[in-house]
Amino acid sequence: MGFSSILWQEAIFFKRKFWSITTGSIIAPVLYLIAFGWGLGGGMRIDGTDYINFVIPGIVALTTMTVSFSTIANSINISRMYEKTFEEFMVAPLNMWVYAAGKITAGSFRGLYSGFLILFLAFLFQTGIKINPYFLFILILNCLTFSAIGFIIGIIIKSHADMGKFTSFIITPMAFLCGTFFPLEKMPFILKNIIWLLPLTHTSLGLRSSGEDFYSMLIHPGILLLYFIVASAAGVRLCKKAE
Repeated sequence: MGFSSILWQEAIFFKRKFWSITTGSIIAPVLYLIAFGWGLGGGMRIDGTDYINFVIPGIVALTTMTVSFSTIANSINISRMYEKTFEEFMVAPLNMWVYAAGKITAGSFRGLYSGFLILFLAFLFQTGIKINPYFLFILILNCLTFSAIGFIIGIIIKSHADMGKFTSFIITPMAFLCGTFFPLEKMPFILKNIIWLLPLTHTSLGLRSSGEDFYSMLIHPGILLLYFIVASAAGVRLCKKAE
């Protein structure tokens, strides 16, 4: 009951803010497509494919990351610092795992929505991107992972200023460095190995591989799943401390 109630609350908010959420989710990806896909990347080929087909999975990865993270992180931070509704959930007869699951699932739905908007645009412009069940599986894991990370940050960050700092120092660098706009092979060896450990890297690589080899089918979803489990458990533990 508590899980469905949280999702219903988020669904009502989404319905009321549908157009602002939709336009906000689509503006940045469209700019990325124009600037990097058709602008700088016009006529370029990477790994035997047109650059536009290389960059779209990266844009999908970074957009779903940003939306999933910011949706939950900002929501919880505002409810804690300003609306004071977070405490109501803490004192309610609601299991913290249920509360975390509801919030993380809601954030991942928002991330998936933004990802599907980009894929719809790619379809309209008749790009050659391949979408299969493995692609969708990686996309879902990415949304769940960063929604869970946003859940943690929303609890521990004490102000919007600190939230902006975290985004600037962690989320934004990942958005541009984790194989989203260029292959990791172009990075220095040490930096490349550090970037390889980050979750968004495995989303970008997984979306491009489309499960074409056994290694990709194991390593990319495995690392994302590990991040998701650890982040979810940490978020629940923080909630219990707050409770």
